[in-house]
Formats: sequence, C-alpha cells, structure tokens
Amino acid sequence: MIHARGLVQTFQTGRGKNKREVRAVDGVDLDIAEGEVVGFLGPNGAGKTTTLRMLTTLLRPTVGTATVNGYDIVDDPVMVRRSIGYVSQAGGTFSQAQAGDEVVDHGMLYGLSRADATNRGKALFERLQLDGLWDRMPKNMSGGQKRRLDIAMGLVHDPSLVFLDEPTTGLDPQARANLWEHIRALRADRGATVFLTTHYLDEADELSDRILIIDNGTIVAADTADNLKARVSGDLVDLQVAHAGDVTAAAARLATIAGPVETDGCHVRGRVLRAGREMPGLMRDLTTQSIDLESIEIIRPTLDDVFLTMTGRSLRDAEAATDNPAATELENEGALR
Repeated sequence: MIHARGLVQTFQTGRGKNKREVRAVDGVDLDIAEGEVVGFLGPNGAGKTTTLRMLTTLLRPTVGTATVNGYDIVDDPVMVRRSIGYVSQAGGTFSQAQAGDEVVDHGMLYGLSRADATNRGKALFERLQLDGLWDRMPKNMSGGQKRRLDIAMGLVHDPSLVFLDEPTTGLDPQARANLWEHIRALRADRGATVFLTTHYLDEADELSDRILIIDNGTIVAADTADNLKARVSGDLVDLQVAHAGDVTAAAARLATIAGPVETDGCHVRGRVLRAGREMPGLMRDLTTQSIDLESIEIIRPTLDDVFLTMTGRSLRDAEAATDNPAATELENEGALR
C-alpha cells in the first residue's frame, strides 16, 4: 500500500547570515502492507507530520520517491488523493457550516451521490457519538466533537487506506475508546490499511500491528511492539528497602543479576532479564542477609522505554520540550504549503 525510498524534506529557516537549511525528514524508507495498522511515533519536530504530508501529496518531497495505493505521489497526486482518507492534526471543518453539510459535501467531492453521502455520514455520526449534531455548526461544538467530525469527514467515502494524524487529541477517555473500536473495525471488517500518528503510547501499543519510531527526521526503529520491547534490557525491578542502612547491600545483590543499578532514597532499581525467574533467588539472598523489603515491583518494558533506548530520550520528555524547535516550527509551517 505504501512504498517509499529516501524521502527528504528540507526547509529554510532564519534570514540573512542566519539563514540555514533544516532537514525535517532525512532519508525515510517505508514499506506498509495492505491491511496493516501502523503506528508512527516520535517527538514534536521529529518529522512525523512532514512525512505524512508528503505521503498524502500536501508537500512535494525535496528528494526521494513514494507510491501510495500504487500511485506515485509526485507524478499522480490526484489519484493518490482519491484513493485515501486523511484526517489532519489541524482539522478541516468550516466553523459556520452545518456539520452534516460538511460531511455530505466531502463525500460528494469523492464522487458519492448526495443520498449515499448522507446515509454514510449519519451512520458515522452514530458510531462516533455525534448523534443529534447533524445540524449543529462546528463553532458551537466542543473540541472533542469537532475532532470526531473531522474523522467522519475523512471516512465518509469509505477509503481502503486511511491516514490519521493525532486522531484522538482532545477526546475524553470514553470517546477515545470508541474511536479505537472504529479503527479496529476498519481493518477487521474491511481490510483497510491505517497509518496512525499519535503521542499516546497506549494507543500505539493497543492498535498497531507494527510501530515506526522517527527521530530527527530518520526512522530509528520499525517492528512489532513486543519485538521492540524485547530490545530493552529486561524488566525494571524496583526494591523498596525497609531500612535505609540496607540500601547499599541490597543494591550490591541486585547488581549481580541486573544492569546498572540506581538508588533513590530507600528504592533500589535495575533492569533484569527474565526477572520472574530471578526473583526467588534474589528474595532468598536478601532474607539470608536480613534485608527487609517494604515492597517489590516488577515493571515490564513500555514503548516509552523503547523510545528512551533508541534515542536517549523519553518520548514524554521529548514532547514536553523538543530538542529541535526549528523543526517543530517548520513542521507547522508545512501546513501552509
């Protein structure tokens, strides 16, 4: 469904002597099969949205090639657009139009009759919990309702390939869970392919067959969530020692089965391969040394641990303060091109 090689997108930033070229995307290769749900992760400014805009023909690549649904994104952009659904991060509704008219007009642009677009739109409104809002203007909707309207517009023509750029931003937990079920149904009921960018790690983990991680414009990892987690060096073992005087001894014992060990007050932490198998021996030794514990916790690796391993940063920290503010600005600027 998607085949890309060497995609590059450069922008100019600054003026005069401060003018410089920034590579928002730097040689991205992608292969996405029919029927896959692929999660695309990365911090702000990493190149997620720029990559998405190139694949949906909203930005022309500086360098590189790509086909989407068999159509070249440069040579045949009209056919690419006709064959996909796209829900942008910024949204695309007109604030003073009626919501139902927005969906119907969008469907008719894709060749649906007014009757078919109306029927599909109303079915989507019911599924996306927009009942009773057909005649309401987006300016009078909540943020979550407007987001669900954007999604209805992107799905009304029943595309086989759907690009969702941060689709659940602004949704409450119940609406997010409802949309997850709809995304699953796209693939399960219709065999649709879904390319999903998200900041929610649980969302990527729950929905995606494969996960791609992009950082500084480059794909740094591509695999299933389970395989990516397996790359992290073991489970995190957190021992809470009952007496501060025993922290050093507990850390020394944990270090015999763990990687680097850290201490924080009475907590002793380290990553242990196959922690479940190692715990009985660890507990026996701590008991022998008369080291009492308040608690012990074993934490399986998460996608944020994967991101930290791959990039040296936590995804949550990177979202809060990206290391590449120029790239963030340029990704936003790309929406105007």
